[in-house]
Amino acid sequence: MIVLQPVVETCPAEGFDLWPVAPYEPYGFLPLSGAMSPAEVGLAVMCVAACNNVEEAPPGGDPLGDFLRGLLTLDDLYAAGGLRVTDTATGLALTPGCCNGLDERGDWDALLDVRGRAGFGHDPSPLAERVGDTVRLTPDTEQPDSPVIELPADALPSLLAGAERDLADFLRLAAVWAPAHLADHAAPVTAALARALAVPLGTEPGGLG
Repeated sequence: MIVLQPVVETCPAEGFDLWPVAPYEPYGFLPLSGAMSPAEVGLAVMCVAACNNVEEAPPGGDPLGDFLRGLLTLDDLYAAGGLRVTDTATGLALTPGCCNGLDERGDWDALLDVRGRAGFGHDPSPLAERVGDTVRLTPDTEQPDSPVIELPADALPSLLAGAERDLADFLRLAAVWAPAHLADHAAPVTAALARALAVPLGTEPGGLG
């Protein structure tokens, strides 16, 4: 079985105590979906906020506001991660490489073309190629003997649509989680998450049913 999931890269944040987060190993990947626990949602929000902390906060400020500053003020937001594809029969997975962001997942649409191909970062250097009616996924093209995952090309649209639903469901969870942990920052943070994850309008606050 082939499983495709949107994932965010977990970041190191020793001593983080602004809100509860689930136990985790840094530089791993956390799947985003509507089935996450509150602590997992908190972990995801922490990691996306940390991705956008590009300037050191001045001393003596508001710790919560300082941590969220980049997420709330930057024009171009970033969420390290992407789409992870796992073959559950073999355990083999294609994971996003360094410098790949969830907002770049539209690159997968190239595989809908019969000659399409797309890369997703480096270290590792994953590659997806369309070969006739098959999508061939190489987890690391820097390894000459890298194994591959193959899936029918006609299965890809539904897998990608499922990832979009997972992201929208995560955003709805975040909109419920945020007021309990982010005080007056709740609504703008949820809107910023929608931008960072490139989730279509209508799933952010005000568009939640």
